[in-house]
Amino acid sequence: MIQDILSSKKKIGLLLDPDKAKGDSLLHILKIAGECKPDFILAGGSLTFSNIDILIDLIKANCSIPVVLFPGNLLQLSHKADAILLLSLISGRNPELLIGNHVIAAPYLKDVRSRLIPVGYILISCGSKTSVEYISQTEAIPSDKTEIVVATAMAGEMLGLKMIYLEAGSGASGTVPLEIINSVRQNVTVPVAVGGGIKNKEQISEIYNAGADIIILGNGCEKRPELLVDACSIRDNFQNK
Repeated sequence: MIQDILSSKKKIGLLLDPDKAKGDSLLHILKIAGECKPDFILAGGSLTFSNIDILIDLIKANCSIPVVLFPGNLLQLSHKADAILLLSLISGRNPELLIGNHVIAAPYLKDVRSRLIPVGYILISCGSKTSVEYISQTEAIPSDKTEIVVATAMAGEMLGLKMIYLEAGSGASGTVPLEIINSVRQNVTVPVAVGGGIKNKEQISEIYNAGADIIILGNGCEKRPELLVDACSIRDNFQNK
């Protein structure tokens, strides 16, 4: 599972927030996911009041797609996921999100360390201020500061992180600029994931062409689940080239 996520082939991840993904709408998107087969489903969110285990159980009961934990805070830890993204918010300077929370989580995660993927999480300002910025109490890197994003990604890889996640943020009005994606891809050797603000298949193709290995879809699929079908079809075309 871990090696597949970190492989060089193009991948699609579906991000489900336990506070939003509920009832018939959740079952509908899981039915679509079961048919078009995204590579994995991420469970988590910036502000979660719901039990993350309940969402993971529902996903596993309704489809066979691997579940990856995307913990926005310490309340979202779970042993039930197939893999766990150990996120370090390296674009900010909040010590709790760089190492503090990780210290608290380490004893809980020690028995599932084989399922951990250390990830350099980089917020990029792509329009209005997002939930992630408010909750994390950090500022996103401005979208015109490509050199800062690249240097941050390089530092993350040098520190031993196994993936760089470029995030525009939930509900972002725009996507991560293609120039940033391309520049980061040229300067790191680990997989590059991109999420936030992705609303149509044209953006998906452009992001893949810019060098992204993984595209994460969230709000766009909540509003139009058919976007997941388009995304998986585009992924398949790229893999077959």
